[in-house]
Amino acid sequence: MEELLELRQFLEQGKIHEALLLVDELEEMSLGDKINKIDSYGVILLIHLIKQKAEKRSTRSWDVSIENTVREINKINKRRKSGGYYLNQAELIDILQQGYQVALKRAALEAFEGRYEAQELAAMVDQEEILTQALEFIQQ
Repeated sequence: MEELLELRQFLEQGKIHEALLLVDELEEMSLGDKINKIDSYGVILLIHLIKQKAEKRSTRSWDVSIENTVREINKINKRRKSGGYYLNQAELIDILQQGYQVALKRAALEAFEGRYEAQELAAMVDQEEILTQALEFIQQ
């Protein structure tokens, strides 16, 4: 909120250059927030996909969670007024790849009632297949 008041002051004082710099900063902050949210939902999506592949089964809860996370990712990534997306396919892949190890560790706590370590669970699944499946869900 402080930034908006500062922006107003710059505009009222005719300091257009300073106002534009502040607008750039606000845009970066907004995009950073969107990336963090997409990353968080991406990890949840990956957790459930890892569990499905490792346990070779699914539950209604996992299916609903997958649907919800995909919906949230798409909602956050969609540009409302100008159309298009904040993050392109390559950027989404990068975020999913970065979150994979976190998701694997968390999935290890849940899959098979937590009997396997993350490395053991990793040997049961194909990382590229899971990342591809996650991206396909997001792009549907």
